[in-house]
Amino acid sequence: MTYRTPIRDMRFILDHAAGFGALEKAGAYPELSDDLVAAILEEIGKFCDGVVAPLNEASDKDGAKLENGVVRTTPGFKEAYAQYVEGGWSSLAFPEEAGGQGLPSTLAVALVDALNAACMSFAIGTTLTTGAVKAIMHAATDEQKKLYLEKMVTGEWTGTMNLTEPQAGSDLSAVRTKAEPVGDGRYKITGQKIYITYGDHDMTDNIIHLVLARLPDAPEGTAGISMFIVPKVHVNEDGSLGERNDVQCIKLEEKMGLHGSPTCVMSYGDNGECYGTLLGEENKGLRNMFVMMNAARLDVGVQGVGVAERAYQRALAYALDRKQGRAPGVKSGDMVAIYEHPDVRRMLYSMKSLTDASRAICYANAVAYDLARHAPDEKTRKEAKALEELLTPISKAWATDRANDVTSLGIQVHGGMGYIEETGAAQHLRDARIAAIYEGTNGIQAIDLVGRKLQGDGGAAAKKFISEIHSEAMMLKAAKREDLAHIGERLLEAADALLQSTEWLLDAAQKDQEHALAAATPYLKQFGNAAGGYYLAHGAKAAAIASKEGQDPAYHEAKIALAKFYADTYLTEAVALTDAVTAGADALARIEPDVMSA
Repeated sequence: MTYRTPIRDMRFILDHAAGFGALEKAGAYPELSDDLVAAILEEIGKFCDGVVAPLNEASDKDGAKLENGVVRTTPGFKEAYAQYVEGGWSSLAFPEEAGGQGLPSTLAVALVDALNAACMSFAIGTTLTTGAVKAIMHAATDEQKKLYLEKMVTGEWTGTMNLTEPQAGSDLSAVRTKAEPVGDGRYKITGQKIYITYGDHDMTDNIIHLVLARLPDAPEGTAGISMFIVPKVHVNEDGSLGERNDVQCIKLEEKMGLHGSPTCVMSYGDNGECYGTLLGEENKGLRNMFVMMNAARLDVGVQGVGVAERAYQRALAYALDRKQGRAPGVKSGDMVAIYEHPDVRRMLYSMKSLTDASRAICYANAVAYDLARHAPDEKTRKEAKALEELLTPISKAWATDRANDVTSLGIQVHGGMGYIEETGAAQHLRDARIAAIYEGTNGIQAIDLVGRKLQGDGGAAAKKFISEIHSEAMMLKAAKREDLAHIGERLLEAADALLQSTEWLLDAAQKDQEHALAAATPYLKQFGNAAGGYYLAHGAKAAAIASKEGQDPAYHEAKIALAKFYADTYLTEAVALTDAVTAGADALARIEPDVMSA
């Protein structure tokens, strides 16, 4: 199977589903042109297809290794990363004053999409650096920026997030890593961190670790966490590299998937000589962490999009090649490609429509991110910020949950061969599975949605979004085309169901937060289903116009057909989920563990 970056689909969803044109309309990027966007996407495709994609299978079979205290990446990674840096891909969306190219973050998200489809193990290291750069831009001193920022923006040095410890997973209040001031602006760091992605590797000369730790007089809990810049190699005042810091990878985790991505156990100060500098204010480390985490959560959602795309392309290629059985009603003659069997097409349509919907949600999230920071007028920025915050947990959780669905279906399309590693279908499921767990589990994303995002503003952002879905549905219902009108009807039903769930949650949470917590996961799923249908419907409307004008009718009619399939399959599911949401805590009546295990 030869993977190809779906440039045309990416551009269609950018322009016609996710609202990329809003950046130009708002005046956010006045020098951005269609030709420039097309050229960037084309080059993304060339790099990912020609350089990164061939590494995917090798990364699974010959993953990262720890040898004599040094992490060696999959053969080919170091050379591919050098081309990534040389091509300027790391600096794409960072501000020009920081050494970046000043392009929209939405284009960087499209790059993350393509990179993860090409090779998720390779791509993940680049996104960690992005998060670290954003934290440094947000909180660093001028001196720190001078030392670290330019080389991290260009990708010459990479960055990490060091949050988790053996006893402190999602609950960071239990962090024990210590930071002792030594009197010259430096801090001596001691402790151990686990699950550190690309905590060590052989692709760059330096790695800049951002580490959560506690000062000696820090208050208990999350209020007493600070963040520190701890380089693998100390940086001299002139920017040259100095002595090696006392930080090392002492173990690589053996994982279910992502074998090419080194997941490190990091030890700080084994010899009492690990030094770092404070990033931002004392005991305010969570602020910086959330800067990184919010960037990472969207990127993880896009990881789901990328791996789902790769799984779909593999399954489609197999379905067109594999001959088994005969067409319905035919009892003799040649066997047909399994694509001709309705149930196989149903699985493939599910894979494709879910991938498109996930891509549209994540791209729309990125557009909102750009508008919130670059739109000239305050009203647009404020509205975009509210949408960005609303969509972030949905992008992360819904897209990665659906990636697990898509990659599992990919195995099913292959039948027995899907269970055999030789075909490569299983790798996608193994790689995708982690995305629902790290950077805040999907349950935590659901709690964030019904807590901070929904209750934080009294449901204002959610209700505004639902009203936009309602308006789109009414517009489609009035269409002369029967299929568009049908999509509109399904979308309206989903919007009404989502509004009912939203109002119930807002009311129930006032009485008992247990109701909100119990309903969080089905609510996020319902919201994601409705949002995906909304963006696909928006795209279907544009596709109908293009088809009528004779612009590649086959392609655009397929977009409409997929939106209709999604509407009948996943918008109807959204309607049904209201019962799961409104059951609230009653659905989780206490069952004693000894009874559960009987």
